[in-house]
Amino acid sequence: MLLHHRFLETAKRFPTKVGIVDRTTNRRVPYSRALIASLMLAEKMKQYDPGLIGVMIPTSAGCLLTMLGVLMSGRTPVMINYSTGAAANVDFAQKKCDFTTVITSRALLEKINCRVMPGMVFIEDLMQSLTAVDKIRALLKAKLPISLLKKMIAQGSEDDTLVILLTSGSERDPKAVQLTHKNIRTNVESLTQAYGLRSDDIFLGNLPYFHVFGQTANAWVPIYHGMTVVTYANPLDFKTVCEIVREERCTLVAGTPSFFFGYLQKSQPGDFASARILLAGADKCPDALRKGFLEQHGKVLLEAYGATETSPAISVNTPENNRPGSVGRVIPGVEVRVENYETGEACKVGEIGKILVKGPNVMKGYFDDFEQTSLAIRHGYYDTGDMGWMDADGYLWHVGRLKRFMKVGGEMISLPKVEDVLEKFLPPETSCCVVEIPDHMRGARIVAAVTRRLDERDVLKKMAEHLPNIALPKHFVVIEELPKMGSGKIDFRQVTEMVRDLLHARA
Repeated sequence: MLLHHRFLETAKRFPTKVGIVDRTTNRRVPYSRALIASLMLAEKMKQYDPGLIGVMIPTSAGCLLTMLGVLMSGRTPVMINYSTGAAANVDFAQKKCDFTTVITSRALLEKINCRVMPGMVFIEDLMQSLTAVDKIRALLKAKLPISLLKKMIAQGSEDDTLVILLTSGSERDPKAVQLTHKNIRTNVESLTQAYGLRSDDIFLGNLPYFHVFGQTANAWVPIYHGMTVVTYANPLDFKTVCEIVREERCTLVAGTPSFFFGYLQKSQPGDFASARILLAGADKCPDALRKGFLEQHGKVLLEAYGATETSPAISVNTPENNRPGSVGRVIPGVEVRVENYETGEACKVGEIGKILVKGPNVMKGYFDDFEQTSLAIRHGYYDTGDMGWMDADGYLWHVGRLKRFMKVGGEMISLPKVEDVLEKFLPPETSCCVVEIPDHMRGARIVAAVTRRLDERDVLKKMAEHLPNIALPKHFVVIEELPKMGSGKIDFRQVTEMVRDLLHARA
C-alpha cells in the first residue's frame, strides 16, 4: 500500500472530520479540504525536476500537505532540519542527494535568519499562484471515485522510497536514510497493535517532520487511521503546548524526555487529563521524569526505543506491559538479536551486547552509499550501534551507544552509566553529559560537562560508592547550556568539541 493512496482512502472515509488542527496559524482543516489542497500542490510540484524535492517547513498543516503533494506528484520528499544551521543543512542535503528544489517558507527564513539558498521555492508563493481554475480542477478531481482518483496520482510499489531523512549527525556527518512506504506502514501497524490506536484518537503533532519520530508518529499514524492531528511548530514553547493538549483534548502525546521535562515544569493540574498514552522516545527517560508525571498528573510516562533506520519503533512499553527503566518489549513483526560485540555470538539473558534488528521496518538503505549500507545491514539485520540486554521476560534494556563505551585498563566503561550515577548527586535543575576525550600522552580521559559548578570532591566521593575508580570522571567542566539536536537529544559531538576546547584553554 502506498501511503499517499492511504491518505485518499482516509479523506474519502472522513470528509467532514477535521484532519489537521494547526495551532500555529489557527486553522482547522477537514480531510476533504486537505485532499483538495494536496491535489493542487501535486500539480504545482510537477513543474520541478522529477526525483527528489527538499522540504523545509515547520510542523504545520502546510508541511503535511506539501509532503502529500510531493508524493502525489511522483516525487520523494527529502526533509531538511531547520532548527540549527539551516543554510548548511540545505547545502549538505542538495549535494548529498543530488537535487535542487527546496520547498520552504519565507516566514521561516526570516524567523531563523537564514539566507535564501539556490533552488528555494516559497510555499507562500505557490499558494498565491493558485488560480480559480486550479481550485475547480482539484475540487472536481476530489469528487471522483477512489479507484479512479488513485490512477490520477503517482503509482508505484510499496518498496519505493516514501521519504529521505538525514540522521542527526550527533556523532558524525549525517547519513541520508531511505524509508519506504512498507517500512513506515508496517511500523504504524505494529504500533497500532501495541497501543490500540484508533480513528477517534487526537494526536499532539509538535515533533519536527524532519525527524523520524515526528514523521511516523505525527504524520503517518494520524493519516493512516483518520485521526485528528494537532500541529504546533514549536515544541519548546512548553507552556503553550500544555495548553494545547488541554484545549484540544489530545489523547496521544509523544516526545523526547527533554520536551517532557519542559511540559512537567510548565503544566498545570489537568493539562494532561485527556491523554491515554504519553510516549517518550529518542533518548533515555530518567526516573525523575517518570516519577514527576505520575505525582503531578497521575499519568504513566511510557518509554520506547527506535532508530531512524527502523522507521523508528523497535520496542515499546505499553499500559498493559510496562517495565520502567527498560525500553519495553519488541514490537510485533520485528526481531531483535543481542550479540557479543567482539565474538558475534548471541548473548544470554541478562548479558550486554550489540542490538541488531530485523524486520519490515528496516530501511531500504543509505542514499547513494552502498559501503555504509553494507556495514549497517548484515545478514538482514540492522546494526543499531547500541548496546543493551534482554531480560527473562522479553524486555529490552538499552545501556547506550557502543561509541559511548570506552575501554580503560581492559574494562568496558559505559559513559551513560557514569551519567546515571552522576545525575543522582547533582544539584536541582543541573544537567550533565559525560564524554571521552582522547589524549595520546595520558590516554583517554572521562570528562563530565555540567551546567553549573558543584563540589567536585564531594560528588566524586559519592560516585565512588557506585562506580570503580577507573569509571570516575577525571575532570569537570561547566557548560551552562548543553547543545542539543532538533530532536532534543544532546549533541555529543559538539559537547566533546566544547570540552576539548575548555580543557585546552586550562592547560
